[in-house]
Amino acid sequence: MYHFFVEPSQIEEKEIRITGSDVNHIRNVLRMKPGEQICVSSGRENKEYFCEISSISQDEVWASVLEIWKSERELESRIVLFQGLPKSDKMELIIQKAVELGVSEIVPVSTARTVVKLDMKKEQSRLKRWNGISESAAKQSGRLIIPRVTPVMSFQEALACAAELDIKLIPYELAEGMEKTRSLMEKIIPGQSVGIFIGPEGGFEEKEIEKAMKFGVEPVTLGRRILRTETAGLVTLAMLVYNLER
Repeated sequence: MYHFFVEPSQIEEKEIRITGSDVNHIRNVLRMKPGEQICVSSGRENKEYFCEISSISQDEVWASVLEIWKSERELESRIVLFQGLPKSDKMELIIQKAVELGVSEIVPVSTARTVVKLDMKKEQSRLKRWNGISESAAKQSGRLIIPRVTPVMSFQEALACAAELDIKLIPYELAEGMEKTRSLMEKIIPGQSVGIFIGPEGGFEEKEIEKAMKFGVEPVTLGRRILRTETAGLVTLAMLVYNLER
C-alpha cells in the first residue's frame, strides 16, 4: 500500500488533505482514483492513518480516514549517523539504506581526510536532494518519520552535537577485538540514543580518534576486514537494529 506524509495541520478528524508534489505523484504517476486506499502519517508520531481517497484535484487530494493504527514500526532509540562526506554519489546510497535501517537523523561531516568540498550553493542543492532521497526511502520502507539530513558540520561541531547522546561509537581499524564491540552493543537498551561516527575514504586521522574519545566516543571494530565508508555505517546500523529491535 502506498504511504504518504503530511503536516499535522493537514489532518482533520475524518479527512486528510494531501498537497505538494505528492498530488502529481498520485494523479499522474500512480494514476490513482477515488476509492483507492493509502496510508498517511504526519512524521511526528507513531500513528498511521488508513485512508480511502475521496477526491483528486489539480492541487490537492482528499482522503477519508477509515482507521487509525498505533504503530511500533519505529525504533525506541534515536540513532544519529555522523557520516564523513564521501566522494561521488555514495552519500545518496548511504542515506537511502540508513533510512531503511531505521536511522533517525543523518549528519554529513567534513573531516581531515574529506576530499569533497561543497560551496554554499552546491551544499544547498545537495541538501535538498539528500532530504528528498530520505523522504523517498521513508515512504518505501514504511517509516512513520522522515529522517532529517542536516547541513554539513565540521568534526568538532559534530562531536559537540553528539554530546547529548547516551552512546557514541566510532568504528576504527585499530580498535580492540569484536568481544568489546559485542559487549558495547549488547549493553545498549531500547530508548537510549546512539551516535555513530563514520569516516570518509581514508578513514579518520589518529588525532581525530583521540579527540573523539575525549568527548566520550568509544572506538569499536567491525571485524578483521577493512570496510568502505559506504559499508561501515550500514554494518554498524544493522548490528544496532539487531539488538534494539523488539
